[in-house]
Amino acid sequence: MATAAGTASATSFISATFTTPANSTESFAQNATMVGWMRESGGRGTLTLITTCLLTMFICTWVVIHRRVYRSNSMGQWHKAAIFLKAIVAPEFIAVEGLQEWSQAKKMVAQCAEYRDDEGESMELIHAFYISMLALRYRVGKNTSRVIWPNQYIWLLRNGFIEWRNHAEWGLLRRDIEDKSNTDGFAKATALVQVFWFVAQCIMRSTYDLPLAPLESMAISYIPLFAHDRFQREEFEDLAISSDFDDEGLDRQNSWGNIWALTPRVFEKEYNDARKAERLERQAQPMVSDSKGGFNVTVVSDIAVYKEERVVAHWDPDFYGSWLWPLICLFGASFGALHLISWETHFPTLTELWLWRASAIASIVSLLVFMHYPRVVLKWGGPVTMLSIISPAIYLLSRIIMIAGAIAAFRRADPALYETYVVSDYWIHIL
Repeated sequence: MATAAGTASATSFISATFTTPANSTESFAQNATMVGWMRESGGRGTLTLITTCLLTMFICTWVVIHRRVYRSNSMGQWHKAAIFLKAIVAPEFIAVEGLQEWSQAKKMVAQCAEYRDDEGESMELIHAFYISMLALRYRVGKNTSRVIWPNQYIWLLRNGFIEWRNHAEWGLLRRDIEDKSNTDGFAKATALVQVFWFVAQCIMRSTYDLPLAPLESMAISYIPLFAHDRFQREEFEDLAISSDFDDEGLDRQNSWGNIWALTPRVFEKEYNDARKAERLERQAQPMVSDSKGGFNVTVVSDIAVYKEERVVAHWDPDFYGSWLWPLICLFGASFGALHLISWETHFPTLTELWLWRASAIASIVSLLVFMHYPRVVLKWGGPVTMLSIISPAIYLLSRIIMIAGAIAAFRRADPALYETYVVSDYWIHIL
């Protein structure tokens, strides 16, 4: 870059410009043949492309998984792996479930706001998340501990059995919680750099009219999950504490099938406690005799309603009815919408192209329908309720189709997919 003649002084800054190589997209215009596996020479190859996408997807999913405390540490690790699979197949589920847990923690903080320590400090989000992860316990006998659930802790506070000014004795100091955390600052920084670099690359390719692979579009769709987690999570991860405790026999909540349920464990516990209390209250009512010496069947049928249910999703009523819910629905739909970046991408066949488009749209619509129902239970309740069960099935099917399509697209891809831009340094001179 030449400077203006006669200039006395100038201030220089290092910058970068992106230029397409000599064998740019025009060179491929004359040869529209599709290509398969590309080596790492003169541009980006298939292996580099796949590795970068998979690394970004792994970072955006693995770092958002915050495993709760289980009785068996090995089972907890397997559950984390299963939740990772859930994050890959259904990232929207993880995001919405995380928002519900955040809502529960915020609610707990609000309910405990009146209780303060000697320094005038009340409960914070980090304390609420810590208790919600079932990390707070009390000892029963010599060898057994029991979990203190959030609703139980609030009840103990309100009834004066414990005081917040003594929360340090329960291990609830912020520094104690942070010491038990398995966070890695370097790993978080590395993940953040990788995500920003990947987004920058995709933006620059779009700037130079270079296409993105379907797998790149899919990797971009996981970034909202990473961004949402960095926004709403306190700075601690899996807790490095003893797992020898009694979790009240909640085997179903720790089951493999329940991993796919969109019901935070704490919220479902509180809901079941409320149902149990109502059931006991109904059972305590005396049965009314009719004129023939029988019993009022209405009371019996009311009690029979409280049977075990297979809950697929249960939204927090305070969250579901709030002004935030429409925004949350749009946030959930954004994951599928980002796949539409590859609307004009070349696929091996026209059928695969339209299958990708239809699956992306189906994932958006089915998720919005699914989130419309405040509570979804696996039972027959008429055609309308069946729609609430079918919609998540359609969503999962569309996700699987898009994952398979993104991988299969590499067998015959647009040659421009492997075109790159060159970064060259130059000086900007400001007069």
